[in-house]
Amino acid sequence: MIRFVLVSSMAVLAITCGDAAAAQTTPPSATPAVAAPAALEAPPPRISAAAFAKTGGISKPILSPDGKRIALTVQLGGKSAVAVLDSETRAPIRRLDMPDKQELEWYKWAGSDRLLISASTIVPWFGDEARATRLVLSDLSTGKSSYIVKGEMGLEGDDLLYTDPDGQFVLLAMQRTIYDYPSVWRFPLEGTAAKTGKEIQRPQNGIWEWFADDAGVVRMGLEFGNARTKVWYRKTDADPFRAIAKLTEDNVDDQIWDVIRITNGSDEGYALKPDESGRMALRRFNYATRTPGETVFAAPGWDVTDYTLDKDNKPLAAYYTDDRDRVHWFDPKMQALQAKLARAMPNSDLSIVSQARDDSRMIVWSAHEDDPGAYYLYTAATRRLDAFAGSRPEIDPAVLARPKPISFTARDKTVVHSYLTLPRGRPPRNLPLIVLPHGGPYGVRDWLRYDGDVQFLANRGYAVIQPNYRGSDGYGSAFEELGDGQIGRAMQDDLDDAVDWAVAQGLADPKRVCVVGASYGGYAALWAVTRNPERYRCAVSFAGVTDWKRQLKYDDRFFSSKGRRKWRSRVAGEAAAFDLDLVSPVVQIEKLTRPVLLTHGEDDTNVPFKQYTLYRDAAAKAGKPVETLVFAKEGHGFSKPESEQKWYEALEAFLVRHNPAD
Repeated sequence: MIRFVLVSSMAVLAITCGDAAAAQTTPPSATPAVAAPAALEAPPPRISAAAFAKTGGISKPILSPDGKRIALTVQLGGKSAVAVLDSETRAPIRRLDMPDKQELEWYKWAGSDRLLISASTIVPWFGDEARATRLVLSDLSTGKSSYIVKGEMGLEGDDLLYTDPDGQFVLLAMQRTIYDYPSVWRFPLEGTAAKTGKEIQRPQNGIWEWFADDAGVVRMGLEFGNARTKVWYRKTDADPFRAIAKLTEDNVDDQIWDVIRITNGSDEGYALKPDESGRMALRRFNYATRTPGETVFAAPGWDVTDYTLDKDNKPLAAYYTDDRDRVHWFDPKMQALQAKLARAMPNSDLSIVSQARDDSRMIVWSAHEDDPGAYYLYTAATRRLDAFAGSRPEIDPAVLARPKPISFTARDKTVVHSYLTLPRGRPPRNLPLIVLPHGGPYGVRDWLRYDGDVQFLANRGYAVIQPNYRGSDGYGSAFEELGDGQIGRAMQDDLDDAVDWAVAQGLADPKRVCVVGASYGGYAALWAVTRNPERYRCAVSFAGVTDWKRQLKYDDRFFSSKGRRKWRSRVAGEAAAFDLDLVSPVVQIEKLTRPVLLTHGEDDTNVPFKQYTLYRDAAAKAGKPVETLVFAKEGHGFSKPESEQKWYEALEAFLVRHNPAD
């Protein structure tokens, strides 16, 4: 028996947990439809747009290696900032504000006294625009911050290869100028030394990606050419690099692995590679021969998406998502702790999102598909769980809807897994339907989790379906590759087929269907009403791509050669043979006959604001009435609650006019 103390701002609760033998639970199975309840419940209270938008003001907390500090994102005065708190008292230590026109990308600890922060901004680029990233060092012991730069640089300034565990130095891959291949620089992190780096690996023609091992030795480089990749490798820093492989696009088994962990002084390590089933698994890997070894962990039917190693470079945990996020702990103590935490907070999906190097403190996230969730700090010495940040404090989980997993068979016999949310208090038949495709589109998926847009729409009386269309992550490489070259085509067919499934089940009224989405989902919404106006009454796009050729041109300036080639191949298909103008809403604007709400953030660095103005201007020129909404000082999401509230209010007003729930 283990006794936890759960501390919140309201009360202190003593929770006793029974012994638990296993941390894993049986994955839920997909349900084909939702049956009508025996007696229809009363409609839930209407939750205000302000409540859906109001946050606890804190997100993405990470513990320092010594467990004494917490770095996290805060929203203050409508802007994102990085704050550092004392983990014992939660008292603020320092706040690092983002300058205007810059977006926070990520941050991580370099030792326990220094933070590395990546920021992006839009810059002029040969008569156009591009996204540039830079790395900032914040030294908490001195209170000083400085950019980690070396004179003139290329666009990518945050390609971090290695961080010294004690925070003494970092390895950063970057171009000396925009005309050079990347080299690797070692930057000390003391005082203003971040500007006095030393080049430890000179650029090599064709090599765009460098990799370091767990001791900070540059061990591998990837050279990209036409339809082939050359792998350069060495075992130690005293050895010369030698070409060990030439990989081609056709050699599927030799595709570059996505997650690399190389052990110092050894050719052996771990990688995520497909197993016999074709799913991604954690496998031993020989980097010198590129030979996968034994499977260390596999999740039957699902892709392993990530893994962590302990201080001895042995697997600590493997992560995957079925319908929920899952973790497999190799450490029995962590496995038991996960299970006992779950017993302390039943009916929640729990994850340990950060932990001190000695496991003295951990940050635990607790949430559910019908619970916005909260962060807790677990202290091992006292076995206390201290709630320190709620996600949406004004939302009562008891009145939210419960999403369910479903699946349907697309027109080409492909099985598409999806999630269906039905509004409470309404008979589950002939409902107004919202199709809500996720962003990405590749390497991304929906799963059972709290989604504010889903819950807002359900609370307003709409059924919501979220198809994990072909190309989505988590269902194996074969399913993801079905999306290559299918943007606006078979990927869009999957959305149409999701509607047909809901109509065939009797759940949805075929005359009351709209599409709402953000990023790629925003594109899919615009394309749905352009391509198939007979199916959809309206579309709402937030930060959607409207011109694919222009977006690819923009992406070219940010991606590495590897990423650029892979992205172009995925979007346009083999050898970029497909004419993307045929599936670009701005080019096909004359076909638009349905109402559209077009929204975008002015400071978006993922899908630039130009994508919005191109569509707005083309619609005006073609005489197409398009409603618009611009979010000043916002990027590819919302940093200010008032912006998100404005989004929900505009979304509801638009749907009431063009696809009312009642």
